[in-house]
Amino acid sequence: MKTLRNNWRANADFYELQHTDAGSHARAGRIHTDHGDILTPIFMPVGTAASVKGVHLHELMDDIKAQIILGNTYHLYLRPGTDIIHKAGGLHRFNGFTRPMLTDSGGFQVFSLTGIRKLRREGCEFRSHIDGSKHFFSPEGVMDIERTIGADIMMAFDECPPGTADFQYARKSLDLTHHWLDRCVERFTSTPEQYGYHQTLFPIVQGCVYPELRRESALRCVEKEAEGYAIGGLAVGEPAEQMYEMIEVVNEILPTDRPRYLMGVGTPANLLEAIERGVDMFDCVMPTRNGRNAMIFTSQGVVNLRNAKWADCFEPLDPCGTSYVDTAYTKAYIHHLFKAKELLAMQVASIHNLAFYLWLVGEARKHILADDFSKWKSQILNQLMQRV
Repeated sequence: MKTLRNNWRANADFYELQHTDAGSHARAGRIHTDHGDILTPIFMPVGTAASVKGVHLHELMDDIKAQIILGNTYHLYLRPGTDIIHKAGGLHRFNGFTRPMLTDSGGFQVFSLTGIRKLRREGCEFRSHIDGSKHFFSPEGVMDIERTIGADIMMAFDECPPGTADFQYARKSLDLTHHWLDRCVERFTSTPEQYGYHQTLFPIVQGCVYPELRRESALRCVEKEAEGYAIGGLAVGEPAEQMYEMIEVVNEILPTDRPRYLMGVGTPANLLEAIERGVDMFDCVMPTRNGRNAMIFTSQGVVNLRNAKWADCFEPLDPCGTSYVDTAYTKAYIHHLFKAKELLAMQVASIHNLAFYLWLVGEARKHILADDFSKWKSQILNQLMQRV
C-alpha cells in the first residue's frame, strides 16, 4: 500500500521545530502551508459551518489574529453541500478566509450522533440532524469531501469512543479506526488536490483511556509517515488527569519533527498542561460557546458577566488588552447588554475569548523560547482558572 509520503513534498518543508523548552516537553515551531505559516503552539477557532459564530472576517483576521481556523466536515457536507463549495472554488473562496484551514473528518459527529447512526466496517450510516435524511460516510467518501472543501490539513475518518468506554468496546472501536485509516491513506494518495495548493492528511490516534491501546494506535499512525498527527478521543468524559496521562503515552511515540494536534481541547488550563507535554495545536468551541453565555476568560480569571457584581464595574474586560474589545468596553456595559439580550454582548464576548486564547498560546510560545515555560505556567495557571 502507498504511504503518505508518495504524494507529498518533503516532510521538512511542512513543519519546523524551532525550540524545545529546557524544563519540559513544550515546543515552539512553525507549520508551512500554501496559505501561510502557523506559529505553534496555536489555538484554532472553530468555524463549524464556514463561519466562526458571531465574529466578522476582519475581526477574525485582524483583531483576533487567527492564523488558522477549523471547519466541520459533517456540517459543511450537509449544508451548504460540497457542490456549492466546489463551485465557489473551495472553502477559502467561499468564506473569504485566506489563511490556512483544517477540517475534521466527521468522526466526532459519529460519536455524538448515537441513536441516529449505524456503524459498520464499510463506514457510518446516519440521519441528518437537520431534516432526518439518510446519509453514509465511508473513509473514501470523507477524503473526497475534505478534498472538495479544500482544507490545508485534513483529518482521517475515525470513530471517537466515549471516555467511559470499557476495554472491549475501545478495542473494537480502535480496530475499526485503523481499518478506516488504511482506506483513508489509500484514497488520499490516489486523488489529486483540487485547487492547486498542498493538502496534507493527519492520522488520528485513538484508544480511549487505555495506555496499551494508545501506544498501539500511535505506532500504527506513525507507520503512515504523515506530515502531522492528531490525538483524538480525549476530553469526552474522562477525568483530566487521565487525559494528560494519555497525552504523555502518545507523545513518547509520535515523532518530534511533526506537529501534534490535540482535538477538541479545551480550557486554558488544559491547553497549558498539554503544551507542557509536547502538544502543538488545539481547537475547541469553548471560547465562543462560553462567550455567548456571558462567561469570559481573562488574565485575572473566569468572569460571569451576568452576575450583578459587574453592574457598576467600569473596568475594561481584561487589563491585558488582548483585543480592541478589552479596552473599548467595560464589564458594566457588557453586563447590561447581556441583561438586555442584545446580540452585541455575545459578539464582544466571543471576540474577547478567542483573542484571549490566541494571546495565551502566544505567551506560551514566548516562554518556551525563553526556556522558562514551566515556571511561567505554574505562576499563571491558578490565576487563570479562578472564578472572579
